Amino acid sequence: MFGKTVSLKALAILCRSLSTLLDSGVTAHRAFQIAGEKAGSAGVRQSTAAIAEELKKGQDITSALEEQQVFPDLLVSMVSVGEQTGALPEILRGLADHYENLLRLRKNFYRAIAWPVIQFVLAVFVIAGLIFLLGWIADSRQTETIDVLGWGLTGTSGALTWLGFVFGSAFTVYLSYRFIKASVVGQKYLDGLLLRIPVLGRCLRSFAIARFAWSYHLTQEAGMPVDESIHSAMRATNNGAFVAAAPLIISAIKQGESVTDALRWTNLFPTDVIEMIHVGETTGTVPETLQRLSPHFEDEARRALETLAGMLGWGVWLAVAAFIIFVVFSIMLWYIGIINEALQGI
Repeated sequence: MFGKTVSLKALAILCRSLSTLLDSGVTAHRAFQIAGEKAGSAGVRQSTAAIAEELKKGQDITSALEEQQVFPDLLVSMVSVGEQTGALPEILRGLADHYENLLRLRKNFYRAIAWPVIQFVLAVFVIAGLIFLLGWIADSRQTETIDVLGWGLTGTSGALTWLGFVFGSAFTVYLSYRFIKASVVGQKYLDGLLLRIPVLGRCLRSFAIARFAWSYHLTQEAGMPVDESIHSAMRATNNGAFVAAAPLIISAIKQGESVTDALRWTNLFPTDVIEMIHVGETTGTVPETLQRLSPHFEDEARRALETLAGMLGWGVWLAVAAFIIFVVFSIMLWYIGIINEALQGI
C-alpha cells in the first residue's frame, strides 16, 4: 500500500532517454544504465542497474521492469506492447510525452489549490487558537467559557482535541483511500463512485479516455489483436472502473459484437466518443480516430481540473466565512444569555 514509486519527473526523463538511446541503436542493457544515471533519482538508478543486469542474462525488459515493483502498470504494459511489436522507442517517446503532460497538470493543480489549502489550514489553527484563548480568558477571570463550536471544547485540551480531530480525520481518510486503492475490487468500486461526482467525475473520465485512446491507437498501429489491444488500453487508463470492464468488452467482441457496441454497453464512454469511434470503425480508421481523440480529452481533463481547483477554493472560502459568522453569533448569543441572567436577577 505504501510501496516505493517513481516520480513523474523521473519517469518522463527515463522514458525520453531510453527512447533516444534505443532508437539510435544502443543495446537495451546499456540504455538502461545510461538512462538511469540521467533520471536524477537514487531509486531509479538502483532499479535501472538491476534491470540492466537482468537484461545481460537474457531476460526480457517487461519481466525485468515487473521484478522491480516500482514502475507504474501503464509503463510496464506499454513496454510489453513495444517489445511484442518492435515499436519500443516510439512507445517510450509517447510515454515520455504522457508523463510530462501529467507533470504539468499536477503542477497546475497544486498551484491552483495551494491558496485554498493554506486558507483551510490557517482556519483550523485560528479555531484552535480561539478555543485556547477563550478558555484562558475564562480561567483567568473565573468566568464561564464561551464554547464557540458547541462541542464542549475549551482551553488547551479543547484546542488540542480540535486539531487532533481535524488532522486525524484527514489522515484517516487518506489511509482509507490508499487501502481501498490497493485492492482491485476496492479500486473498481471507488473509481466507479468518483466517476459519478460532478466535475471530478468528468475530470477522471476524460483522463481515462485520453489514456485509453492513446494506448489503443499505439497497440493497433503496432498490429496487436483487438482483444489484447482492449486489455492493454483499459489497463492503461489506471482507473479501476475501466479496468474492470475490460473482460466484458473482450467477451462481447469475441461473440461478434462491434467495438463500438462493446464500449457502449460499459456506460463508461460518453455518447460523442462512442459515435466518433463508430465512424472510425465504419471507415476502418479507429486508431487514427483515437489518436485525434487523445489530446482532445487531455485538454478537457485539464479544463476540468482547473474548474475543480476553483470550486475547492470557493468551497474553502465559504466554509471560513460560515465559521466566522457562526463564531460571531455564538459570542453574541453568549452575551445575550449573560444579559438575560443579569436582568432576571434584578
